[in-house]
Amino acid sequence: MARRADEKRGKSGMTTDTKATETRAFEADVSRLLHMMVHSVYSDKDVFLRELISNAADACEKLRFEAVSRPELLGDDPKPRITISADPDSRRITVEDNGIGMSRDDMAEALGTIARSGTRAFIERVGSGTEDTQLIGQFGVGFYSAFMVADHVDVISRLAGSEEAWRWSSDGKGSYEIAPAPLEAAPARGTRVVLHLMEDAASYTTPYRLEGLAKSQSGHVPVPITLVEKPGAEARDIADGTALWVRPKSEIKPEEYTDFYRGLSGQYDEPAATIHFRAEGRQEYSVLAFVPGSRPFDLFDQDRKGRMKLYVRRVFITDDAELLPRYLRFVRGLVDSADLPLNVSREMIQESPLLASIRKGLTNRVLGDLAKLAENEAETYSKIWDNFGVVLKEGLYEDYERREQLLNLARFRSTASGEGWRGLADYVGAMKEGQKAIFFMAGDDRARLEASPQLEGFRARGIEVLLLTDPVDSFWVTMAPDFDGKPFKSVTQGVAELADIPLLDEAKQPDTAAAPEVDGFLAFVKTALGDAVSDVKASDRLTESAVCLVAPEHGPDRQFERLMNAAGRLDKAAKPILEINPRHERVLALAKLGDDEQAFKDDAAHLLLDEARVLDGDKPEDARAFSQRLARLIARGLPKG
Repeated sequence: MARRADEKRGKSGMTTDTKATETRAFEADVSRLLHMMVHSVYSDKDVFLRELISNAADACEKLRFEAVSRPELLGDDPKPRITISADPDSRRITVEDNGIGMSRDDMAEALGTIARSGTRAFIERVGSGTEDTQLIGQFGVGFYSAFMVADHVDVISRLAGSEEAWRWSSDGKGSYEIAPAPLEAAPARGTRVVLHLMEDAASYTTPYRLEGLAKSQSGHVPVPITLVEKPGAEARDIADGTALWVRPKSEIKPEEYTDFYRGLSGQYDEPAATIHFRAEGRQEYSVLAFVPGSRPFDLFDQDRKGRMKLYVRRVFITDDAELLPRYLRFVRGLVDSADLPLNVSREMIQESPLLASIRKGLTNRVLGDLAKLAENEAETYSKIWDNFGVVLKEGLYEDYERREQLLNLARFRSTASGEGWRGLADYVGAMKEGQKAIFFMAGDDRARLEASPQLEGFRARGIEVLLLTDPVDSFWVTMAPDFDGKPFKSVTQGVAELADIPLLDEAKQPDTAAAPEVDGFLAFVKTALGDAVSDVKASDRLTESAVCLVAPEHGPDRQFERLMNAAGRLDKAAKPILEINPRHERVLALAKLGDDEQAFKDDAAHLLLDEARVLDGDKPEDARAFSQRLARLIARGLPKG
């Protein structure tokens, strides 16, 4: 009993109840919390100017809303403005607006309470009617990004319609002070934020850097922005408070689109296509995008990052949102949404159904507009395909959902296209009677492909063959099973399937039955070559050449195998099939040799294989053995004695 009584007795000697429930408020080291927030929430110091301009734009928008019912608040200064001033000698930057301003209590709540958003409080107070405003702030922490570059911040503000001005000052280390400010030293209306920069942030006072940041991050906020480069200098306009993408298309001139594209992309060409629309309904967002007229220098960057910018209420948020799939990374432009949820720093967008909807809608619209160009402006689309077809074809490999759409957009060189492009719909429409597949040949050089012996039988029958010379071609054909019900088939793989299609010149129609001695020669070659090939067959694809190599029916075709082997991704290459033209005069002559010519026939068998390798773009597997066999062949043909 004595022990239990002791447990209930505290240090003061008073008895306490250990089972009582207490509710306490969280405690925080404010200075440490502020330091963590400033240096952890944002990763890029440059955002401080964006946040201050956003706050200034919100203040102007609040005034516009309040002035609807109280027009006297505007006085003789009705036009909103934001002024950025630099003082390099004193290492100061000032951001001033003529918006709604703040009272003493407003300062204590908005600036003295972390995560207290004046904008959110305004929306909650006013309620309905704010849906169409351009208010930006949500979290009440953007202002504190100023302490990433400043060791002291002063805020002087005068509430619209008030005869008092107040000054808020802090070093960002946990405390602040608010004091009356002389009216002559305060704005006539609105707020002035003065940043006393740290030594390592002095470069922000240079005019080109301030202007560049303001234009790139906040150049389209609905308030004009001016810049004063140094004390005593005149203010000059750097942003007019408009956004091209919110204007009706009918009011925009082509040269305005071009100027905007050049400023957005940093390129000096003309856009090949402009995509401008506003999506409405459950999700609303505006899009202004361009297909460049020439290849951007970073088109083949290994990261394959897109270059679409994300704005929220006309304020730049990020260019790293992956708004388009990577095979559309050549598109330059922006998306502006009023509804997209952000995280507290605005630098990382939250995954949301709206973002997924924007990505889907934007991708479908870009592909849809390209399809319209392909149908209605074939010459313009051909130029786009010249520049970006190799990138678009990545989608055939990566985007199963839109593969049919992309196949319709795809264009190819072929044995029938000359120097022009050929669409798959055109190919299928010109297929020969009895042709069951879309034939293609992949390689790295069009001229070598056109000279390949594998094409001879197809050319003799007037069968068109797609000539695929981009590395990605060898991959997407393995993922796209068919087009319009017609499978893709490599001419370098398996059976050629030409027997049912007659030659263009009926007089040259070959006898399907090979001479008996040719069958014996093929069996001999197969034995002589051993495991160097998987099989030796009579060919129906050869009409002029003696031999060619093809891949087995199942597995990769010849070019895909080369690519995988070069990348070290192939453990063991498949043995090729050697096809021999049973009607070629050289083959017929070799087949007639007797048993006393076994050594020569053995050399001939290996030389036929090496010939096929050379025609296929490879080299003899054993250069020394090839040289020795060739020397014996030459010696055989020289006159005796």
